[in-house]
Amino acid sequence: MRTQRTGYWVGFVVVLGLLTVAPLVLPEFWRRFVTEILIWGLLAMSSDLLIGYTGMVSFGHSAFFGLGMYGTAAALLALGPPNLWLALSSGLVSAAVVAAFVAYFATRLRDIYFAITTLVFSQIFYVIIFTWTDMTGGENGLTFSQPPFSIPGLGSGRFTPVTLHWFVLGVVTLSYLGLRRITQSPFGMVLQSIRENEARTRAIGYHVERYKIVAVMLSGLFAGLAGVLYAIQNKFAAPDFVLFLVSGEAVIFNVMGGMGTLVGPVAGAAFFLLLREAFSRFFPEYYLIPVGVIFTLMVVFLPQGLLGFLRRRLNA
Repeated sequence: MRTQRTGYWVGFVVVLGLLTVAPLVLPEFWRRFVTEILIWGLLAMSSDLLIGYTGMVSFGHSAFFGLGMYGTAAALLALGPPNLWLALSSGLVSAAVVAAFVAYFATRLRDIYFAITTLVFSQIFYVIIFTWTDMTGGENGLTFSQPPFSIPGLGSGRFTPVTLHWFVLGVVTLSYLGLRRITQSPFGMVLQSIRENEARTRAIGYHVERYKIVAVMLSGLFAGLAGVLYAIQNKFAAPDFVLFLVSGEAVIFNVMGGMGTLVGPVAGAAFFLLLREAFSRFFPEYYLIPVGVIFTLMVVFLPQGLLGFLRRRLNA
């Protein structure tokens, strides 16, 4: 056990070191690509808290992600000089409010009914954002200036592609450590108990609905944080990111990488995005066909995802 834990932290430090050095050696396109993988990986981890640990498939994460983007955009456009921390706080509050609203209603249902309800909510928010042109810009979205990085009392400076990557890496790393602590805590153990046998968890005295509500809110908060980072990197917010298709991609990341692992969904996001990028260069109009075939084969032959496959190979 101690050897496995040591190996885990050694691997963690190595990967973190490689990601830290990556923007210094990669060309501009791939530097930006790696930064986006980190952001989508954070969205995948937030989804994994529900899918992998609580056993609740959510198609509403696009709403949390998108409202994080729009909350950031609104703060930067309406509240004077660009302020990174104010924008981040605004995006998180927007996502948290929406997550609390969705959690209150959706957690009253189970299984496929929960999934459908979250999908409906994501579509409701998509329609609101798409049609409320005066506030959201409609289909054109909102564009804004990138806020400078600032530390109170120490000064500020504009982001460069390298420093932005380091900022995103720092936020995603802290988010991963936070989610890991949550899943390994007594609260996380109860979530896994709900996943395995909800009726028995309720029978031994746990208020299952409350745990589900908190799980959805935490998951939505981290999904909103991913939306904040994406908005800051790309300097815009668009209704397409509230569409349920983004939630579907988050589910795909989990299936490809390995659910209930946190690390697996990040690997799944990286693998999926690399596949899409590679095939789009050779088959610009039909690249989703080979990606879909590979995903189907993985579901059939690698049901535990990439991380599960690697674990079996290492333990063989």
